[in-house]
Amino acid sequence: MQQEKCVIVGCGPCGMACAIALQKIGINPLIIEKGNVVHSIYQFPTHQTFFSSSDRLAIGDVPFITVERKPTRNQALAYYRHVAAIKNLRIRKYEEVLEVKKRENGRFFIRTTKGEYEAPYVVIATGYYDHPNEMGIPGEHLPKVFHYFKEAHPFFDMDVAVIGGKNSSVDAALELHKAGARVTVLYRGSGYSSHIKPWILPEFESLVRKEEIRMIFHANVLEITEDAVIYEVNGERKKIKNDFVFAMTGYHPDHTLLRKIGVAIDEETGRPKYHPDTMETNVEGLFIAGVIAAGNNANEIFIENGRFHGDFIAAAIKEREK
Repeated sequence: MQQEKCVIVGCGPCGMACAIALQKIGINPLIIEKGNVVHSIYQFPTHQTFFSSSDRLAIGDVPFITVERKPTRNQALAYYRHVAAIKNLRIRKYEEVLEVKKRENGRFFIRTTKGEYEAPYVVIATGYYDHPNEMGIPGEHLPKVFHYFKEAHPFFDMDVAVIGGKNSSVDAALELHKAGARVTVLYRGSGYSSHIKPWILPEFESLVRKEEIRMIFHANVLEITEDAVIYEVNGERKKIKNDFVFAMTGYHPDHTLLRKIGVAIDEETGRPKYHPDTMETNVEGLFIAGVIAAGNNANEIFIENGRFHGDFIAAAIKEREK
């Protein structure tokens, strides 16, 4: 069994920032990641532009310099790869953590798809992007339904429905329209969301006014079939022809691992129990970092503020190691 001082589960920006903070106090942690570096950002649409400016996405005192103020997905991927390399982070890639258990000796046992580890400290920084919110309707799991949007080219000259009305939905609808898809956006809200990027909304509204994109408010999707989407508006049942569906209904954290370790989770908010000054949970020696600390409210913690969680964790461990 491999002995470590600290194991970090998840190699997103916040997990990486935590590793760098720990390096500064003399601990060289092991990061275990089921994909590759910043897998969640890799999942973003190919041409996505961040809402945040590049300086607010930077970690580990490594400058993130771009010509445009707001970087693209590809620029971010290149930046975080660069950080991982120059900081010489120890990352076990494509290795999934299956179990974390606290032993009687006070140390944590970590079992993965490729090995076993033991450490006195563990940081869970697994994010939430891998777990889409399902609608619970018939046909949701048909091959034609996607919860992630990557790029638009495969949907040229197809009837595509986008479910949702926030940033991810609008971004997907615009890209699909540009690629020649016939796009209908179904949103249960009564108007445009205040969360839509202000520089995107005017373009989208213009396309809706010109009827180049069909926007349907108060839409409650009831069922997805092989060739249609069935929904209702104000109690009236409707049906539209359809080839593909993008259900951009948001994402949520997976608390399975935390619950098994013994972390208390607020049933209403989904927020794990932790101390905000140290990020330590109710399980001594177990810390959380990044958006998983926000529970169900993914809009509360971003890379911008989650990147500082590692500093709190490092300070707490340093004090304990005196």
